[in-house]
Amino acid sequence: MAASRRLARKLPSLISRHQRLISPETEAPELTEPPTTSGSIPLDPSLPVLPLAVSHLSPPSPLPALPSAHASSPASLLRLLRRARHHPRLAPLDLHILLAAADASPAFRPDHGLTSLLAARLSASRRLPSLRRLLDLVLSRSCPCADDSIFACPELLPTFRKAIVAFAASGDIPAASEALASLRRASDSPLPAEFYNIILHALSRLRRHEDVIRFYSEMTSVYRVAPDAYTFNILINSSCRAEGVNTAMRWFGEMQHRSCAPTAVSFNTLMRGFIREGRYKEGIKVAREMLELGVGLSVVSMEILIGGLCRGGEALKAAEVFVEFLGDGVVPEGFDCFELVEALCRVGKMDKAVEVVDMVLEGNMKCCLSVPAGVTVLECLMKAGKLDKVCQLMWRMIDQGIVPDTISCNCVFEALCEAGRTADANQLRVLAKEKGFEADGETYRLLVQGFGRQGRRKEGEAVLDEMLDSGFIPNIASYNRLLDGLL
Repeated sequence: MAASRRLARKLPSLISRHQRLISPETEAPELTEPPTTSGSIPLDPSLPVLPLAVSHLSPPSPLPALPSAHASSPASLLRLLRRARHHPRLAPLDLHILLAAADASPAFRPDHGLTSLLAARLSASRRLPSLRRLLDLVLSRSCPCADDSIFACPELLPTFRKAIVAFAASGDIPAASEALASLRRASDSPLPAEFYNIILHALSRLRRHEDVIRFYSEMTSVYRVAPDAYTFNILINSSCRAEGVNTAMRWFGEMQHRSCAPTAVSFNTLMRGFIREGRYKEGIKVAREMLELGVGLSVVSMEILIGGLCRGGEALKAAEVFVEFLGDGVVPEGFDCFELVEALCRVGKMDKAVEVVDMVLEGNMKCCLSVPAGVTVLECLMKAGKLDKVCQLMWRMIDQGIVPDTISCNCVFEALCEAGRTADANQLRVLAKEKGFEADGETYRLLVQGFGRQGRRKEGEAVLDEMLDSGFIPNIASYNRLLDGLL
């Protein structure tokens, strides 16, 4: 808001002289398209694509001349547009201001700083018709920096890249292809595969697999562009979804034939394809091949492999693979074994779930065991009545800083108190408190009543006094009622 006020004070003459740019035209005559010449660039009637705050504005016709102070050079116009970035009325008219300057003087040529700024703004706001007009201006009036060189402007590629990305992201493949063709004609050297990958990715995202293959064939055979690893990753992913993993494997072979080193994305895509088709052994083989080639397993790789096996009804196989990788020390930090533990408990393989958790704790890989994963195993053990294992496992979890939430702890404490093991529950509470656990009134009530049922008045009074000091006893009647339970 402050920037808008400052700009309004500094540009009063510009606003007054361009009242038709910032005011709605009530009785404007029908727009007639001016003839296209080398010095005059016609205005697209669809401009501008404005936000709701200024959606009532219409493009001016004819374009008025800018003051000479602002239209004399691209540098001065660039300063104007930068300062008008947050102006509520001028900001959406950035391209109109540039076209007005270009229409006022056939000799006016915007430099790459000006066109790059506008390309970024138009791309970010998805004003695609305006973006096409900007590209026409860039091609018709070359950047001044190209005058002293036999080569094109070095910023031509980044400017067009922004436009191609915007067209492809919006699904306008013809516009993206047209921009790529214009850049190919204007560039001094063959374009890198990066520009073709943008359109390939957009076609793959739109599930147009046949067009992906056709575009790749045109890219390599017609324009002689060497594909890179990203190109093949797009082809592998598209083939996996459209034709199956066998076709994707052929692209993987082509990738190696062209001396493109496979990336983690390549292997992950193949692994997901094998698991999606139920070919679990081949999916595991891909993971082992990643380790052999030194690519390494990422968190995404483990989630694809372990999660896919669990969802495919192969929880035991997933546990074996996880234990193997954990023993080899190749499980990445940050991978959560919650889905594996939950799948094992769901199919009744509680002992295997406990083994997985024990191995994680023994290997000091607490980052792989989240609180929900630990609580899931504890609940499974409590349902089976294995309280000894519950105490042992929870003690180890808390000792390594994996402290369950208050509700989960209260469930464990309640089960121990009902089994006559209130002292164990209180010891767990004291240990958890040292690791950041915050007991509530229900926690203290369970322990006080548990000591009362066991006739252990002294321990119960100590917990009751702590409960009083913590502010969980609202009145004397509640205190007396709990105290009477210890008698």
